[in-house]
Order: sequence, then C-alpha cells, then structure tokens
Amino acid sequence: MLMLHPQVAAAPAEVHFFNVEENYQRGLGWYRQQMPFTCPSQLTLEKTPGYFSSLQAPERMHAMDPSVRLLLIVRDPVERLVSDYTQVLHNRQARRKPYPALEQLLLLQGQLNPRYKAIQRSLYALHLARWLAFFPLAHIHVVDGGSLVPQPLGELRRVEQFLGLMPWLGPDNFYFNQTKGFYCLRAGAHQRCLDESKGRPHPPIPELVLEQLCTYFSAHNKHFFSLVGRTFNWC
Repeated sequence: MLMLHPQVAAAPAEVHFFNVEENYQRGLGWYRQQMPFTCPSQLTLEKTPGYFSSLQAPERMHAMDPSVRLLLIVRDPVERLVSDYTQVLHNRQARRKPYPALEQLLLLQGQLNPRYKAIQRSLYALHLARWLAFFPLAHIHVVDGGSLVPQPLGELRRVEQFLGLMPWLGPDNFYFNQTKGFYCLRAGAHQRCLDESKGRPHPPIPELVLEQLCTYFSAHNKHFFSLVGRTFNWC
C-alpha cells in the first residue's frame, strides 16, 4: 500500500538480511544492493515479517542505524495463528504432501503445545520487548491489522504521519473487491489486489480449542497492551 506513495520506494521482495545468518554475513553492501534506487526526497522501505520474532534482528538493525523507523502490523494472535497454519497447509497441499489438522499441532494430551511455532510467533509482547531494548517506542508504529483490512485509508494516513510523509493517499486509491472480500489498490488506471495467499478461508476450529487459545494468549496480550500503551479488540 505504501508503494502508492511517491515519497516511498520499496524493495520488491522480503530481504531477510537481519534474521538469516547467510544473508547477514554478506554484509551491508549486499543489503544495499537489494534496495531500490531512491531520490533524496524519498524513504527506502523493506518488508520482512520474520524480523519481528528474530532474536538477532533488533541488535543488528540498531547497529546499522539507530534512527530507523519501524512499522509493526499486528492482528488478533489467534487469527494470526490460524492464518499461519492455513498458509502452510495450502503450501503443503500444492506440493501434494500431507499435513496434520491444526488440533494435532496445537494440542498435546489435551493441552496447548507452547512450542508450536505458530504460537511462539503470536507472543507479541515477548518479541516487542527485545525491540524496545534497542529502540524507543516512538520509533515503532503499531498498525492495527484488524482495522487495516476493513478501513485501510485510516491506518495508512496514520502511517504517513508517523513517517513524516506528505498526505497523499486518498479514497480513490482503494476499491472493495467483492470476490476477495477486501480492499484492493488503485493508482490511476492501474489496479492491483494482494496475491492469492491473502484472504484464504480458514479451516473450522473447534470452539473448545479457540477458548483454550484465547485463555492462553490473554495474559500475553495484556502485557503487549501495556508495552504499546493501547488496547486492541482481540478474542
């Protein structure tokens, strides 16, 4: 969405520089080569979701530039977990490989398995605390993923303000796609929707399992709310 803004130039793909050892050892020169050419008036942006839960990324990024600005998109951790599972499930099915039902991965003898990676990635407070050890909260803008889908313009205007961009994005940049069920992007005569991995229907989850997840994440969510100084309507 930010690529619609003339003051932003973004890397075309996830770079995985700060969280993949092989890439990090290639050095800052390699990282720069992954970036787009920019004018002095533009911001350079890259998106790699894996940075957030990486143990090394906060310190490495701070060493590169302590003034960097960070955008963090969060959604209900239970929805994020199910979405994580859904993406892996579709990838396995595309390769004609079996994959267990979500309950088999989530539960051990009827109890939640905290080692399941999708659970670990949803512990936002745990990960954010590592970033706050190196960056002040003022350098981290939290985007409400629950609002971004139904109301993208409001969230994008707050991002513009955080990044110091001139107000540019408007209602004409978004249109609702009835087939996909979410907003797509428009720039002049050009239109583009997010790829097929977005908006996939989630598999049904037993109500008891959802209740267990909500209970498990409750304390973690409250800790996250205290760290960012705001609350979200989760579970």
